[in-house]
Amino acid sequence: MMRKPVVIGVAGGSGSGKTSVTKAIYESFKGHSITMIQQDFYYKDQSDLPFEERLKTNYDHPLAFDNDLLIKHIEKLLRYEPIEKPVYDYSIHTRSKEVIAVEPKDVIILEGILVLEDERLRNLMDIKLYVDTDADIRIIRRLSRDIKERGRTLDSVIEQYTNVVRPMHNQFIEPTKRYADVIIPEGGQNHVAIDLMVTKIQTILEQKSFL
Repeated sequence: MMRKPVVIGVAGGSGSGKTSVTKAIYESFKGHSITMIQQDFYYKDQSDLPFEERLKTNYDHPLAFDNDLLIKHIEKLLRYEPIEKPVYDYSIHTRSKEVIAVEPKDVIILEGILVLEDERLRNLMDIKLYVDTDADIRIIRRLSRDIKERGRTLDSVIEQYTNVVRPMHNQFIEPTKRYADVIIPEGGQNHVAIDLMVTKIQTILEQKSFL
C-alpha cells in the first residue's frame, strides 16, 4: 500500500491560540518532513468585484473561503505532488499575483478558523483538533494584535468583534467543536495537551514507517 501523509486539522476561534498550537507542533517536528497550510491563504479571489464590494467581505463566514481549491491542493499533497499556494492581499481584498511553492511532506498541518466546517476537508484529516479558549481571552488577544500589528483603533476592533466576529463564531466556528477528536483548552499555554498530540502524531508516523 502506498504511504500517505498525515493531515492534522487545527481549528478554533480568532484569538483562541490555534496558531500557537500549530507552531508548537510544527517546532516539535522540525527536522522532520512537515509543512503548514493556513486556511487564511485560501480566501476567494475577488478581482472580478469592484473595490467597494470587496470592502464588505466577511472574512469569518464559510463562504469567504475557496475550499474547492484548498481541497484540491491537499489532495495533491496527499499524492506527494507540489502545489502553488495562493497569497491573499488584505490591502486590496483579493488575491495577490504571487504564489508560494509548497513541496509535499509527510505531515501536513491545516490551520484555520473553519477547517472543520467543511465535511470534505474533515474527511481528509487523520486528527482533528479544536482549540477552545474563553471569549474574554480571545477578544483581549484580538484587541492587542489588531492594534499593535495592524494599526487598528480600539473602537474599530470592538465594532468588528461585536457585529461580525462574535456572531460568526457562535454560528459557524463554535459548532465545529463537535467534529474534533481532541479539544485543547487555552491554546498554546496547554503544554500537556500539545505534548500528547506530538506523541500521538509520532505514533502514527511510526506506524506508517516515516520516522
